[in-house]
Amino acid sequence: MIDLRAAFENEPPALDFIWPGFLAGTVGALVAPGATGKSFWALEAAMSVACAATVESRAAGGDLVGLAPAKAGRVVYYAGEDPKPALIGRIHSVGKHLGQEARAAIIENLMVVPIMGKLMDVTKKNKRSQIIKQCEGARLIVLDTLSRIHTLDENSNGDMARLVAMLEEIATITKASVLYLHHVSKGSARDGQADQQQAVRGASALVDNPRWCGFVAKMTEKEALNHTDRVYDRQPIGENRRKFFVRFGVSKQNYAEIDDDRWYQRHDGGVLLPVELLDTKQDGGKGRQREQA
Repeated sequence: MIDLRAAFENEPPALDFIWPGFLAGTVGALVAPGATGKSFWALEAAMSVACAATVESRAAGGDLVGLAPAKAGRVVYYAGEDPKPALIGRIHSVGKHLGQEARAAIIENLMVVPIMGKLMDVTKKNKRSQIIKQCEGARLIVLDTLSRIHTLDENSNGDMARLVAMLEEIATITKASVLYLHHVSKGSARDGQADQQQAVRGASALVDNPRWCGFVAKMTEKEALNHTDRVYDRQPIGENRRKFFVRFGVSKQNYAEIDDDRWYQRHDGGVLLPVELLDTKQDGGKGRQREQA
């Protein structure tokens, strides 16, 4: 039980965040349509946590997604959608943008575990026990994707509340944050609403119960007309190039204010790197600020 007298009279402990808004020891979700880049974003975020993103490692190119996590920690990434050769290719592509110091820290602290075809069902107590044992002492656990780690009904709020509770058990015992990746509904993807909290495919418990929910969304036609990466002539990104840009944001976080969205550009191999986009309708220095879609 919580000591209420002590809670009233003493300063509370400082909250420990994996990255801004994502509290250690809790469950979070990252949602996006298929083939948007959520796995790349999650892999790069995992590497950022693994190399601590200290001032030195940021200078060495360790924090590619710009999360600036305060602490280093061991990260376990369970990859359920892609075979081992594809994962190696992704890691190689990301590695081209990393400094040597960051690479060394990531090698030491990041474990990427291919689970495609392994039937890793977290609803089974023995499987959860295996994960807890393997992730002992970890700071972050990534599950890519949710549909690969259970056999429950994703449209049932009861089933999905139970599933999130099982992930919370893993987080509580290991003290790691658990981030699961999930898809948005086809309707939300079609209508350009992947950034909405309730865009998630299946039961609302999948976003209501986690404490943090981020999204990755493809650039829409309207955004491609209103944004540019060209300072000199403000030429819109346009239809032909919009496939190279995605927007990351946070649709829910319980322990901090929601930050502005940020843009990433897709580079060789699928690597996502931050990019400053300007408003095509603004002039001079005003347009050089990052624009929220």
